[in-house]
Amino acid sequence: MTDLTQTTTEPKDRVIPVSHRLLVFFWSLCLAGAAVGLIYLTFTRETHMLNALSDTVLVGVVLFIMAFVAEYVDSSLGMGYGTSLTPVLLILGFSPLQIVPAVLFSEFLSGVTAGGLHHKIGNVNLSWKTRAGKIMLIMTACSIVGTVVAVAVALALPKHLVKLYIGVMIVCIGVFILIGNRFMGSFSWIKIIVLGTIAAFNKGISGGGYGPLVTGGQVIVGVPGKKAIGITSLAEGLVCLVGLVLYVSFHGWFDWSLALPLTLGAMVSVPAATWTVKLLPERALRRSIGYATLFLGGLTLIKLVL
Repeated sequence: MTDLTQTTTEPKDRVIPVSHRLLVFFWSLCLAGAAVGLIYLTFTRETHMLNALSDTVLVGVVLFIMAFVAEYVDSSLGMGYGTSLTPVLLILGFSPLQIVPAVLFSEFLSGVTAGGLHHKIGNVNLSWKTRAGKIMLIMTACSIVGTVVAVAVALALPKHLVKLYIGVMIVCIGVFILIGNRFMGSFSWIKIIVLGTIAAFNKGISGGGYGPLVTGGQVIVGVPGKKAIGITSLAEGLVCLVGLVLYVSFHGWFDWSLALPLTLGAMVSVPAATWTVKLLPERALRRSIGYATLFLGGLTLIKLVL
């Protein structure tokens, strides 16, 4: 049996430690908070809220907390960091030229760290010779090449059509995950390559839709949820490194006053997030991925009509 299909049987009468229950409860609160925040950002018209936060230390604390919650969700579900953090930073008054490299830098470090911890505690085996390791390499390679190519294509595509396409695709993936295994079919490398190519195209033309598509898509083609999350974390971290190098090459160094609190907040959340994935049952994690994917896709479509 391959490393992607191995499952463990847990005793039904196993007593769950209080600390584990508290961690899962805290995870649920972070998910709820992120969902409420994203819904608010979808309908709000406010801009430059940073003016209300004049204290430098207070701004740093707010950025730290935001990054902690966003990365906790991302490292435990394989999606949501850039999707939730970028619009908040825009509303706070930061410019895209400040946001993009800071998010890339923090997501590079937190993604690589999360992938390593997922591997270390047994959520996934990312050794190069395993199937999971090969999937990660394929996803990374497709994403790096596809992102560079898709940037040129993006200039010729209407932005509203791009967002419509991504929103519909992500919603469909969420629905298929929740429907169940009977619609998934068996695992194949062709499906993984197609998935990586489409995800890279999405990332290149819009900057979004990567995490939900890669994590949710892997679940659809037969990769267990825990392994899909670990694979996505490491792959996206490596892709962010490439994006960061390209950005610094063309635009110069980035704003440490934004990058530092985001990076610290994201890094602190990673151990708790990877351990949360280990504690959650595979079925519960799979459904959580499905609901999160459906939710993010739905918000993408709602934004088109507002």
